[in-house]
Amino acid sequence: MNTAKEYIHNLINELSEKETLEVLEYIEYIKSEKMKEEHLDLQNASQSSISFWDNQTDDEVWNNV
Repeated sequence: MNTAKEYIHNLINELSEKETLEVLEYIEYIKSEKMKEEHLDLQNASQSSISFWDNQTDDEVWNNV
């Protein structure tokens, strides 16, 4: 039995160049959405780390450095 990727590959071979470009655009869209999600995960993780250092004691210490 063919895997999903093999099946998609076979279907793409049957498409016109214009239709193939549409498929390519959709795949690139999916990849960009995945990258946005990964970036958001990193951003959220860094925000939680920032709150650890945001306190009056550390501010006073670093102001005198």
